[in-house]
Amino acid sequence: MGGTTTISVGSDRVAIITIINPPVNSLSFDVLNSLKESFDQALQRDDVKAIVVTGAKGKFSGGFDINALGGLQEGKAFTSGLASKPGYASIHILSDTMETARKPSVAAIDGVALGGGLEVAMACNARIATSSARLGLPELQLGIIPGVGGTQRLPRLVGLAKALEMMLEAHNSGLVDAIVSGDELLENARQMALDISARRRPWVSRLYRTDKIESLGKAREILNFARAQACRQAPNLQHPQVCIDVIEEGIVSGPRAGLLKEYEAFQVLLKSDTCKSLVHVFFAQRGTTKVPGVTDLGLKPRQIKKIAILGGGLMGSGIATSFLLNGVKKGNMTQEKLEETISRLKGVLDYESFKNVDMVIEAVIENVSLKQQIFSDLEKYCSSDCILASNTSTIDLNLIGEKTKSHDRIIGAHFFSPAHVMPLLEIVRTSKTSPQTVVDLLDVGRKIRKTPVVVGNCTGFAVNRMFFPYTQAAILLVERGADVYKVDRAITKFGMPMGPFRLCDLVGFGVAVASGSQFVVNFPERTYKSMLIPLMQEDKRAGETTRRGFYLYNDKCKASPDREIKKYIEKAREISGISVEPKFGKLSDKNIIETVFFPVVNEACRVYAEGIAIKAADLDIAGVMGMGFPPYRGGIMFWGDSVGSKYIYDRLNEWSKMYGEFFKPCDYLAQKAALGAPLVRFSSIIFFTYIEDLRILNIRYNVLQSSPLDQIKSRL
Repeated sequence: MGGTTTISVGSDRVAIITIINPPVNSLSFDVLNSLKESFDQALQRDDVKAIVVTGAKGKFSGGFDINALGGLQEGKAFTSGLASKPGYASIHILSDTMETARKPSVAAIDGVALGGGLEVAMACNARIATSSARLGLPELQLGIIPGVGGTQRLPRLVGLAKALEMMLEAHNSGLVDAIVSGDELLENARQMALDISARRRPWVSRLYRTDKIESLGKAREILNFARAQACRQAPNLQHPQVCIDVIEEGIVSGPRAGLLKEYEAFQVLLKSDTCKSLVHVFFAQRGTTKVPGVTDLGLKPRQIKKIAILGGGLMGSGIATSFLLNGVKKGNMTQEKLEETISRLKGVLDYESFKNVDMVIEAVIENVSLKQQIFSDLEKYCSSDCILASNTSTIDLNLIGEKTKSHDRIIGAHFFSPAHVMPLLEIVRTSKTSPQTVVDLLDVGRKIRKTPVVVGNCTGFAVNRMFFPYTQAAILLVERGADVYKVDRAITKFGMPMGPFRLCDLVGFGVAVASGSQFVVNFPERTYKSMLIPLMQEDKRAGETTRRGFYLYNDKCKASPDREIKKYIEKAREISGISVEPKFGKLSDKNIIETVFFPVVNEACRVYAEGIAIKAADLDIAGVMGMGFPPYRGGIMFWGDSVGSKYIYDRLNEWSKMYGEFFKPCDYLAQKAALGAPLVRFSSIIFFTYIEDLRILNIRYNVLQSSPLDQIKSRL
């Protein structure tokens, strides 16, 4: 599986064991076996008094290699007989070889020590690190728990409360014994190892430390609080609770028992749907920047230094904020930094200043004629190589650029609201958009810390095209007797940040009607038409901005149900000639979820079949980062495969006979169902190689009441 360690002994009688498995010195069973052999060699040599463990080329270890654990997920046995023993890595290597060795060891950490890498470091008697080193146990972000003793050693190093925080929330502090500069790391690690050997520093096995562990009663209070908090924050996830159980086992029954329970739990979680889903999302996110026919042409991104944003509303100011926040760290900003940041923003009322900009992003209302006029004007005022981008969420780019001759540099730069918070940048290219323009926008997305997804041009593109049936299906349910708030609760319990009606209030009825009209025009046969929202608009209900929509809102935008909603639903039924069906008032959460999401899966299949998305995984990332689809379900296509193409087809086909073509299965889905085939053949490999790139998918919806450009300062 690759990777090894080397050992060298200096004149000071300190053995330096170096982990070598580029590019991030990831762990595998080859590396761990080599680490054990190097330790055994150091222990047998009379010229070695102490040991330092480090990583090659400035990186300690980025965690376990995909090749080391992919086989475990599939239940494959390893060639080594020892490797098949329960807890082989955590007990036989880290505990029995490293931790209980008769010669002390110090971990010299630079770069990254994440996941299994940190667990190796914690098995040493002490740790010394550079100030730039990153330490953490991010395994829970992938649906598993630390599997090489991390659940047992971390509480004994930093205390139970802090260990729970680090494992459940991926924070870190208090793990190292000293911090030094990079050029002094090895020398200081050598000296620390010699000091421990000479008993000038404590020589303690971290696994059996008890000074940081609270009394049993207090420990159980902390653990129970953590369980309740994890249940509130992640009610659909099992592995945070399992992690807490494993930690408790080590406190109650001793660390050896904890290691065995950790091993058993890790094996179960490794094969779980949650783990498969989260790892799929991880790989899918890394793959969005690979665009065949674009990123493989050897093109280098041009320097985009000056950007003009057309429109000062919610989206325009949010996009401006995204660019201003580039390079700004979270936390309080100094007055000097604030002034420097604001100085990069200039408000203008005409096109004169657009002559020397590198890119324009149009972010005005969804009005075709207005956008056409704007792009015609931009072509006159901007340089011939200026990128002309639109933030439109639904309108065909060919229609927007109809009155220009600059089709090769017209591109969609679709941000999601709030633009400075949501992590997705949907890059939309037409058949005439040049590869260079796409490469340039990919680079811009990277610089402002967005995940870019390149898609083709059509009404709604990828995200809004996939999810246009989302709210429509929910309206269909309530017009036939389902409760608005029960629908939202079911969808929220499924894992969405909010239900379709709450989301409709957030984006505003004006946006909903404008985008909906595009789908009515372009997909009339499968658009569910309802008068519900227009009727509410007539009474000046427009969502959060008017404090009245499907919900009522107080001064802090807290939503509460509104009894008056029933009268609008009844009136919409009368207009459409729909009768209440008692069964809809008794729908289970499962039926609500299927009725709302199966049409989304169906439309996603159409998008994929039409080539709007290059990879099905791109649609998964687009849904997760653009709509908040729960990442632990893997994305809309991945989740659809977990349900099964035939089951989804049969349900849609049944509903289409009862309620019309809105539910009609597309040809792609029908073909897969007929063959009993998955929607897409996703890779079965389920782990990660470069764990240092792991990012938490933290999908949040921050409500912004108004957004002229002069409010950007207050947001910063």
